[in-house]
Amino acid sequence: MSDTIYLFFLFAISIHNIEEAIWLPKWSKYASRFHKEVKPYEFHFAVIFVTVFAYLITALFFMFQDSFVLKYLYFGLLGAMVINVFFPHLVATIVIKRYTPGLITGFTLVLPISSLIIYFALKYHVIDWIMLVISTVFVGVLLLLSLRPLFKLGEFIKEYHWCTK
Repeated sequence: MSDTIYLFFLFAISIHNIEEAIWLPKWSKYASRFHKEVKPYEFHFAVIFVTVFAYLITALFFMFQDSFVLKYLYFGLLGAMVINVFFPHLVATIVIKRYTPGLITGFTLVLPISSLIIYFALKYHVIDWIMLVISTVFVGVLLLLSLRPLFKLGEFIKEYHWCTK
């Protein structure tokens, strides 16, 4: 398995996060019965942070593939992004009956690319099913728990920025 396959994930998550960054803040007012409306600046801060996290984990795993921690962070991130396609994107689209930003890029890029990388990693014993599931749950929970603090931090940074002008 060529190591460069790992880098395709960066393309998929970048395009996916760009789609979300452009349209999700405006869309979030239609989902207000499920969660608080997201302001553009705080969402952009969070999505940039998550994207940088993905780049950092991918780069470190690419350079240090023997690292147990990096291997499982990387594949946990892939697994979490596969789940992200279905929940919340697909579920929200069905429940709200309105297109959820990220659904198209999730199904056309994130899902096939991440699934292909996971398939080859399982086939060539880079990772096993048990550790894939454990790392997916771990990274998924980590990402979910980080969103609210990232939104708050983005809001704080925006307020501080405006206070200094």
